[in-house]
Amino acid sequence: MTPPERFSNLPDYAFPRLRKLLSDLPSGPDPVIMTIGEPRHGIPDFAAPIIAATMDQLGKYPPNEGTPQALAAISGWLERRHGLIAAPEEITLLNGTREGLFNAALALCPERKNGAAPRILVPNPFYQVYAVAAAAVGAEPVFVNATAETGHLPDFASLPAEVLDSAAICYLCSPANPQGAVAGHDYLEQLVLLAERHDFLIFADECYSEIWRDEPPPGALVVARALGLGHRVVMFNSLSKRSNLPGLRSGFAAGAREHIARMRTLRSYAGAPVPLPHQRVTEAAWADEDHVAANRALYQEKYAIADRVLGNVPGYVPPQGGFFLWLPVEDGEAAARTLWTRAGVQVLPGAYLSRDTGAGNPGAGYVRVALVGPAAETEDALTRIRDTLYQEG
Repeated sequence: MTPPERFSNLPDYAFPRLRKLLSDLPSGPDPVIMTIGEPRHGIPDFAAPIIAATMDQLGKYPPNEGTPQALAAISGWLERRHGLIAAPEEITLLNGTREGLFNAALALCPERKNGAAPRILVPNPFYQVYAVAAAAVGAEPVFVNATAETGHLPDFASLPAEVLDSAAICYLCSPANPQGAVAGHDYLEQLVLLAERHDFLIFADECYSEIWRDEPPPGALVVARALGLGHRVVMFNSLSKRSNLPGLRSGFAAGAREHIARMRTLRSYAGAPVPLPHQRVTEAAWADEDHVAANRALYQEKYAIADRVLGNVPGYVPPQGGFFLWLPVEDGEAAARTLWTRAGVQVLPGAYLSRDTGAGNPGAGYVRVALVGPAAETEDALTRIRDTLYQEG
């Protein structure tokens, strides 16, 4: 018995590819790892005491959709942050947004659309789970390049009408991983209207939404509801980046009741509930903004460092949100090898986050740099990057 052919074309995950790329190379002095988007600012002070005080609740099965208190905390945050009024039935807790972004496709993607296999629209570069979700449901992924010419956001409206008509789902990440571009209100409004015109859903991955430079990014669900089209959007967010709690594995999805009901039904059979002690931390984290503001200020300090160190690099674009730099280079793999051996800085080739669509790989001329370390370490590493890649010769 052989596995489904639709999984045979999936590329290796980015980090095994990076290990192979650098496996024959010694590192430069004082190595700094800037590849993984794992927050390093420290967890909120309240998290450990809550877990310690609720450890006995590991002896109970947790509610799959979230405790009433967790759903109420998320609902309260949605109202404060976005002005959204969401009933508990319009929210479901997730074991991290990766699980939700994948399982939402299983729950909500039709087997056929207009008599044929559906398509799923994927920004390019992209978070790898989007493509895996498309493969899992037997949909054809359509990779839509997000380049400097498009403001590092995918131009979905440029797709042919027949492609849009066959689309069932469109993934969008804002602030974008890896480019740090933010989808503004006008962009989101046009995308929602496009989804209504061609009858597809938008899965809005907003897990970086609380890390921003100047102003909070708008939410896709807010824009859709203002148009009377809230049923077109399912939004996803988590505590991983907002609260520096990636190991908590706590996220949520919010959207129309019928969509959330189908996601809850699937999760009741195939989902992994968030343990009760983690749900208690979830309740506290969504109710508190002080730790979020302090966390954001640390990233804003590093935005300023990046601007100061790299601002004169041709093609440098200051990120508007998230915690990655998308730095232009001649060749991402060659740049990653050079930086590792000469500067001791490990970065991720952009081509590992994107797909060749026939006109080249839009990530091939970039490297992704994660600004997750302390400010002093970040400044030192970015200076090494600048001096190694942009000032030699």
